[in-house]
Amino acid sequence: MVKRSYFILTLGFVLVIMGTTSARAQNAHAARPGSINYVEGKASIGTQALGSNSPGFVELEKNQTLTTEDGKVEILLTPGIFLRVAGNSSVKMVSPDLANTEVEIVGGRAIVEILDIHKENNIRIDLNDTNTKLLNKGLYGFDAGENQIRVFKGKAEVNAKDQKITLSGEHELTLNTGGKLKAQGFDTRKYEDDFFRWCALRSGYLSEAGVDEARLYIGYGPTWYGPGWYGPGWYWVPNFFVYTFIPADGVFYSPFGWGFYSPIVVYRSPFFFFGYYGHGPHRFEEFHYPYGHGFEPRGGFHGGGFHGPAGPGRH
Repeated sequence: MVKRSYFILTLGFVLVIMGTTSARAQNAHAARPGSINYVEGKASIGTQALGSNSPGFVELEKNQTLTTEDGKVEILLTPGIFLRVAGNSSVKMVSPDLANTEVEIVGGRAIVEILDIHKENNIRIDLNDTNTKLLNKGLYGFDAGENQIRVFKGKAEVNAKDQKITLSGEHELTLNTGGKLKAQGFDTRKYEDDFFRWCALRSGYLSEAGVDEARLYIGYGPTWYGPGWYGPGWYWVPNFFVYTFIPADGVFYSPFGWGFYSPIVVYRSPFFFFGYYGHGPHRFEEFHYPYGHGFEPRGGFHGGGFHGPAGPGRH
C-alpha cells in the first residue's frame, strides 16, 4: 500500500510538471507522450502536414499515424525518452498514457533513446506482431523492413507469440516467420548510418538546450532553483524551439555521451573543460556558445562505435 501510494504521488507530480506552462513557454502546449519535438523534411499526421512550427503545438494522438517521406521526426514519450523516426517510415500511437505508453512501428525505422526510466513506466514498442518492453536506459533500434529489433545499449523484453526473449546491449533479434527466435550479437558500427548520426546530433542539440534552460532556474542557494522550476520533466526552450529534459539532480548522460544537467549541478560547477580552443575552467552560468558540454563515454559501443563529441569537452 505504501509503494502504491508513493507511485500515485510520483505520477501526479510528473503530470503536474508536464501539464504546467510557464511564462517562458510562449504559448507552447504542455508536453505529453506523442508531442512533436522536431521536424525535418516532409512528414505528416494523416492529412495534416508537419513543419518547423509543429514542435510544441502538435501531438501524435491515440490511433493516429505519423508518416515521413524525405524527412525525419522527433517525438516525446515520457520525460527523458525520445522516439526518432527515419525517412520513409510510419509510426502509430497506440497508447499515449504516461504510465502505459505504446507505439507501433508500422513501416521503416525508428530509434528510441532513453535518458531516464522508472519501474512504474510501461514503455512498449510494437513491430510486426511483437511487443517489446523497454526496461533500462539505453538506445533501441526498430527496423520494419529488416524485421529486426536491436539493443545498442540497455535491456528489453520481447514478447513474440508464445516466446519471451530478453535482449541486452549489442544484441539483436530477427523476427522469423517460423521457428524459435534467438538473440544474436551484432557490431554496432554496421548501423551507424546517416539516421543514427542524426539521432546523435539531436541528442547533443537537446543537451545544449537543457543547459541553456537550466541556467534560468539557478537561484541564490543550493536548494533554490529560481522561479518557474517544477522539478524533473520536459521543459520548453524558446531559444531552441524544442522541449528538452531537465533532471531533478545530478547529470544524466545520454547513450551518445551528451550530458543533461540539473539546475543544481549547473549552479555548483566549476567543471574544467579545455576542449579544442584551450578554454580554461568556468562555471556553467558563465554563458558561452555552444551551451552544451559533451562527454565522451568510455569505450563507446565496445567496438569503436559512436563516441559522441571528440575529446573530453567541447566549446
